[in-house]
Amino acid sequence: MTTHYNRIGGAEKVRALVTRFYRSMDELPESYGIRQMHPDNLQGSQDKLFKYLCGWMGGPALYVQQYGHPMLRQRHLPFSISDCERDQWMLCMNSALRDEVEDADLRRELSNAFAKVADHMRNKPQ
Repeated sequence: MTTHYNRIGGAEKVRALVTRFYRSMDELPESYGIRQMHPDNLQGSQDKLFKYLCGWMGGPALYVQQYGHPMLRQRHLPFSISDCERDQWMLCMNSALRDEVEDADLRRELSNAFAKVADHMRNKPQ
């Protein structure tokens, strides 16, 4: 079975996607709200997302090995996440996918999967 991790090109391409995602968060004025939820220095956030995505895409479970079960929703409860924040996050991720993933089918599959996760993270009414 070919995983998203293999299809994207392994760790190097996952790292590039994460780097581009956070660069979008810094560059796109529309993402100001979610950028403010993050520390000034994004290195820790980048490292955690990279490790999480490696496993989530079917590669090595780096996040689980270091931090245990992701418990994504629980870990995000301290942050107010409504449709607005979800949409800002998806704007950054879709920008990164466009820039870093050449395969249109893979890009669409990943965007759809990310949208489900981002939607699940909502914890505040609009």
